[in-house]
Amino acid sequence: MFLLDTHILLWLASDQTKLTEKVKRTIDANVGSLYVSSISAFEIVIMHQKNKLTLPLSPEIWFHRAITLHGIDEITINSEILIQSALLPHIHNDLVDRIIIATAMLNNAEIISKDSLISQYPDINVIWE
Repeated sequence: MFLLDTHILLWLASDQTKLTEKVKRTIDANVGSLYVSSISAFEIVIMHQKNKLTLPLSPEIWFHRAITLHGIDEITINSEILIQSALLPHIHNDLVDRIIIATAMLNNAEIISKDSLISQYPDINVIWE
């Protein structure tokens, strides 16, 4: 099971040249086992509202089309994930990333991400290089 960080979803859907060969191979070899946290939808909308992200469609339509097109399933946030994210060591101050990390921990998933801070959490395997 592989959980895509928000930027990986964005790059997969819009600019795959930003993905490493290892990431591309992992994604290609694991169709049907790719997931994204619903917090990524939130992050994409916020980035779009702050003009930090340009999309060809509204963010809500873009998100659902991107995950459908790439066969990615969504893991919704629940209280267990939120509690786990609050209990994590304070390595990463980004709330969205903490929720993604907690989601991966509770679902025994590896995270596909360029964010080097994520790999500092115990029992988290990050795929990038």
